[in-house]
Amino acid sequence: MPTSQESEAQSRLSMSREQMLDLANQATKILVDQILSEADGAAWDGEFRDVIAERLDKVPPEEGRDIQEVLTQVTDEVFNFQLNLAHPKCLGFVPSSPTWPGVIADFLTAGFNPNVCTWLVASGPSQIELTVTNWFKDWLGYPDTAGGFLSSGSSQASVEAFAVARELAGNPARPTIYMSDQTHQSLVRAARVVGVGFDHIRKCATDANFAIDVAKLADTVAEDVQQGYQPIIVVANAGTTSTGTIDPLEAIADFCESQNIWFHVDAAYGGFACVTEQGHKLLRGIERSDSITLDPHKWFFQPYEAGCLMVKDLSTLERFYGMKSDVLQDTVWGSNHPNLTNRGIQLSRSFRALKLWMSVQIFGMNAFMETVEQGMRLARQTEQYIENCPHLELLNPVVLSVVCFRYNPVDAKLDETAVENINRTILTRLFWDNHAFLSSTALRGTFALRVCILNHTTQWNDLLETLEAVETFGYEAMEGNLFQSNN
Repeated sequence: MPTSQESEAQSRLSMSREQMLDLANQATKILVDQILSEADGAAWDGEFRDVIAERLDKVPPEEGRDIQEVLTQVTDEVFNFQLNLAHPKCLGFVPSSPTWPGVIADFLTAGFNPNVCTWLVASGPSQIELTVTNWFKDWLGYPDTAGGFLSSGSSQASVEAFAVARELAGNPARPTIYMSDQTHQSLVRAARVVGVGFDHIRKCATDANFAIDVAKLADTVAEDVQQGYQPIIVVANAGTTSTGTIDPLEAIADFCESQNIWFHVDAAYGGFACVTEQGHKLLRGIERSDSITLDPHKWFFQPYEAGCLMVKDLSTLERFYGMKSDVLQDTVWGSNHPNLTNRGIQLSRSFRALKLWMSVQIFGMNAFMETVEQGMRLARQTEQYIENCPHLELLNPVVLSVVCFRYNPVDAKLDETAVENINRTILTRLFWDNHAFLSSTALRGTFALRVCILNHTTQWNDLLETLEAVETFGYEAMEGNLFQSNN
């Protein structure tokens, strides 16, 4: 037993072993019960700010509160009001259903609290990150010269890739960056961060299936060069957020090589299709890019945050980000080893790799391959259902696991305004009157319902029930004249 003097010296922010175990056990039970009962509730619930602020926007307590009371409030008044991304019927935006080993890895990481900055500071965690990024290198088909690091997400990783590309282009005064009109807004933001203005960001036209038109890209680049601009980056999509479309990667690689332009691939959503045979074929050409961004917290089933930047030539990162500092002079120990802080912006870095490593060690790669394949298979099954349904209209062919469609009965002869208003009504009804969550997108001005199948818990019955709900709500909107028409 500790003496009274030792007890008095204990930190005010410490707990006894019993208190620590009690808190951890209670929190674990809450999480396990939540995960095992996810399908029983709705995928989404929200509340207005004034209601939540009234409950939560309080001055901090002078003395600590009861642990059970705090946990109950967090569960009931914080986590209850959010999109449950792991719900099997969460089909909107780009959902995420983390593995349990991934969750436990983040728990362990938070407790051990490593700073994965240098080999001196975190040798073991550094090696795990090197191992995981080597896996990615092999899956993508990158050469031995390639490498990378884990980031908070592709938004951060894109900035770090663009900064290197601009430097290698000589930091020109009139740089231009090229991407399709379907590219995610985070790539526009990355361009702005590295000093490329809106008027130097070219949004290139896409074809009927929303893939970039390489001929028009080439014409745009040629026109810019003639006018004194310097093209520094071409961005290709390996799975657009709206439709899941993959740009013609090999043709873009040919073009970039011929023009000596940095070729970047945004594979945040679709990149991990590469672990499957079908996905590897669809992504052919990605291995020729200069940089790739990936998000393991999407189609590799990990908790937030887990992004990645991979580059074909690792030395390009280390030359740009590697710097010396007096306060880090002790890291000379291990100087012949990789210091991950020399690959990106962050010095202090969390141990993001452990969740990926533990998940793969516990489940094995076959489980991940089969689960990614299942997402693509369910998307094709959804596509087939829509094509065979007289009330639903497919708006774009399925490539990966995104399906864009709308309610539009073939015999109703509705005008576009009526069809859009009906589908907006359907989306609202799904939010409030159904367990499923869908999101929408705009395909050249056409309002589309959008299904994104990424959750490892989603089954065909979840999709079938959601599609049937869309049909029911659409029929009720028509019968009740719950829409406006231009007719």
